[in-house]
Amino acid sequence: MADQNQPNINGNANSTNRGNKNKMPRFNFTWVYVLIALALGYLFFAGGDMQQSGTASKKVTYTVFKQYVEQGYANKIIANKDEGSVRMYVKPEHIRDVFQQGVEQTGKQPFVQAEFPSADKLDEFVEAQQELGNFKGELSYKRSDDTFMQVFWNLFPLLFIIAVWIFIMRRMGSGGGVGGMGGIFNVGRSRAQLVEKGTENESKVTFKDVAGQASAKQEVQEIVEFLKNPNKFTDLGGKIPKGALLVGPPGTGKTLLAKAVAGEADVPFFSMSGSDFVEMFVGVGASRVRDLFRQAKEKAPCIIFIDEIDAVGRARSRNAMMGGNDERESTLNQLLTEMDGFGTNSGVIIMAATNRADILDKALLRAGRFDRQIHVDLPDLNERKAVFKVHLRPIKVDASLDIDLLARQTPGFSGADIANVCNEAALIAARHGKQAVTKEDFLAAVDRIVGGLEKKTKVMTEDEKRTIALHEAGHATISWNLQYANPLIKVTIVPRGRALGAAWYLPEERQITTREQMLDEMCATLGGRAAEELFTGHISSGAMNDLERVTKQAYGMIAYMGMSDALPNLCYYSNEEYSWQRPYSEATAELIDKEVKRMIAEQYDRAKRLLLEKREGHKALADLLVEREVIYAEDVENIFGKRPWVSRTEELLTSQPANDDGEDNL
Repeated sequence: MADQNQPNINGNANSTNRGNKNKMPRFNFTWVYVLIALALGYLFFAGGDMQQSGTASKKVTYTVFKQYVEQGYANKIIANKDEGSVRMYVKPEHIRDVFQQGVEQTGKQPFVQAEFPSADKLDEFVEAQQELGNFKGELSYKRSDDTFMQVFWNLFPLLFIIAVWIFIMRRMGSGGGVGGMGGIFNVGRSRAQLVEKGTENESKVTFKDVAGQASAKQEVQEIVEFLKNPNKFTDLGGKIPKGALLVGPPGTGKTLLAKAVAGEADVPFFSMSGSDFVEMFVGVGASRVRDLFRQAKEKAPCIIFIDEIDAVGRARSRNAMMGGNDERESTLNQLLTEMDGFGTNSGVIIMAATNRADILDKALLRAGRFDRQIHVDLPDLNERKAVFKVHLRPIKVDASLDIDLLARQTPGFSGADIANVCNEAALIAARHGKQAVTKEDFLAAVDRIVGGLEKKTKVMTEDEKRTIALHEAGHATISWNLQYANPLIKVTIVPRGRALGAAWYLPEERQITTREQMLDEMCATLGGRAAEELFTGHISSGAMNDLERVTKQAYGMIAYMGMSDALPNLCYYSNEEYSWQRPYSEATAELIDKEVKRMIAEQYDRAKRLLLEKREGHKALADLLVEREVIYAEDVENIFGKRPWVSRTEELLTSQPANDDGEDNL
């Protein structure tokens, strides 16, 4: 048994030895350069004193130097005019008198060194001591030995050029894989990350991890199926699409969808950001585009994904500060050529993502390049429910948690927002030492993300607290009594983030919005300022956020949507990013300003009339806010009664607080 096992033992030992040899550090010329530099530095700083190694020396003043000479201690004196210093070598019999040590410790020729005022005075002093018999030697002068420095400065430039040349030649020889950084001569190499099944870069995201976005997922699934089974489409005469552009607001899952394509596809997947093409060197962006498509052709069929393509795909000749032949435009031109130029890219599909499709070049969006524009919009109610289910998988939630309720309370939330809500709820539950995440934790997470952190320690005077309560009660009163205003859910005067008070609403998820609906929302937004003026006699800075929203809404209604009687059915919207000229005259601009002022003034007067009609209810609501600091929809209902206009979304609500569609700047 031992004999049979012996060869295996030896073989393992040999392999281990080979492995250890392979793990030994490789020789690096950098250390040679470092050693040469250290040697030159040592020679520079210590070369002049090498001959004095092992010899004791002592620095003294010129007065002490003269005393030593007068006492007859000097054996010989050597002066250096360049340095202005003089050395006196001590006689052997007087070494102990000067250094308090024997010859064994100081050496045979120890010396003292001093700085002399001038050569003439030194000559006079030495001649006088020679006449007196105190010094029997001779005074000699020498200059600094700068031979080494002369040789060094003559050879250093040549040595430096040779070292740099060797370094560059070595870097030129070093390659680099996909996305490698093989030195300055490889700066034009593509930095795309290759994602391929069966490798360490394999994507772990699949279509199961992408909730909602059914239509977008269906289109990208079709691209994956085309690559897996092209005969299904080509038998009917169809051609593989060349490009797909994912368009949507931030956080809706465009990049996640691309990762799912990489995880589902059985073909190589090149991932790259649009900013990776941009470099300070001229021509680098175009070179990286060429290298990317060269690698893709070698691995075809494959998919190329360019995230945030607006970094290089911006419309040309729109930048007024630059010419038409800058680096970004050269990169875009090369990208257009590679996508649909004279050559062919059979089997290469380009996917890209952006949230600013309006600024992309038209040549990039034409048929034959990005054949499909896949819109990835904010999720609706059912899609938010599916997104919650995905992000709740790794979280320990309470069994009584109602996912439908969470989906209804987060209108307008993107997938990234919902992921943030789930994470924040888990952190809140852990902070309170809970074993599972409950509904209250999710509601607190929504409030935390939308309104900010509660600041219960902020000190307010009674007058400030009363003013804030009147302001928030004004919003609540008007929104409750207007048909198209967003349903109120919760009102608080507890400071959150930068706001001293906030009102939570649940807006309708409308596809279109009418003029009447917009005017009701504008009136409800102005209710806070109107309540301050009516019931305190003054106005404050707390309505700044309300006024900003109202002003933008009024300008949008009049200048863009044609909802003004003076300017009906006219739209002055321009998507020219660098346009310095307004698409209307000065007279029209004055008319727009007048219409905006008129519209806001009408809704402000309407808000004050409604508050005067509901004066008693508004006062009761403000008093309740001062007492409790937080009130809910059922409290408002107890004061004003049921709303005569109940939407379908409002019927689904429970008595718990929901999402904040807008907060005041109080």
